[in-house]
Amino acid sequence: MVPRAGVTVDICPRDLPIALIGTAGGALALWANAPAEVAIPTALLIVLDIRVRRWHRRT
Repeated sequence: MVPRAGVTVDICPRDLPIALIGTAGGALALWANAPAEVAIPTALLIVLDIRVRRWHRRT
């Protein structure tokens, strides 16, 4: 029997005040002519709660 391994990625929005701060920060960065390739992923990391979990199951 071989143990099974896997990864789960949970993505859920954060509470409203933090989401507003992330959105405002991203908008401010775009308004200040920051590259969109930098501003948008940074704002998404603030707005979303992303958890990566490794697991293994013994069978």
